[in-house]
Amino acid sequence: MKTSPTTNTSTSPTTHSTRPVTALDLATPAVADLPDENRRYFEKCQQKLGMIPNVLTAYSHNVAQLEVFSRFYNELMLGESELTPLEREMIAVVVSAENHCFYCLTAHGAAVREYSQDPVLGEQLMMNYRSATLSARHRAMLDYASLLTRTPALVTPADAAPLRQAGFSDTAIWDICNLIGFYNMTNRIASAVDMRPNEAYHSQHR
Repeated sequence: MKTSPTTNTSTSPTTHSTRPVTALDLATPAVADLPDENRRYFEKCQQKLGMIPNVLTAYSHNVAQLEVFSRFYNELMLGESELTPLEREMIAVVVSAENHCFYCLTAHGAAVREYSQDPVLGEQLMMNYRSATLSARHRAMLDYASLLTRTPALVTPADAAPLRQAGFSDTAIWDICNLIGFYNMTNRIASAVDMRPNEAYHSQHR
């Protein structure tokens, strides 16, 4: 039996707040009412993560956008790359810190804690990555993420030189740029609509 449609509320059973996912009145469907492929994807999220991330719930009001967003996210974060999963999450956190994006800092801060097994590193990256003890590779990567986020109009190809010196190939630099661009986009959307992270993120991997 299908559940009743929801209107802009989290479908995650681990979320205890009744606050809407965003400040917009989006007619988000119940999971059972999604097309089969999207429903299976949400059920997989629930099984693996214990929740359906609120960003997916928000996007579900427009299935075409949900599918494009999910494919691009999964390719950037899980696809083949020289960047490790931790490095991708570190970029997400530093970009989100520069933009003061509550949703992405909360969600990706939890992921950094998980991959690094170091809650201190997770907090340092969220507050000020420059306070963390980082390898030369990670320092160059995060300096570039900060630079491209703060002053994109001033960035030139020469600014990628420290990345090459740290051992990144041009293909890896492409991936870094795509990650930085993607999270600047999602940060702006999340901030504009006051997107709320799932409450479960706050206590994960502490």
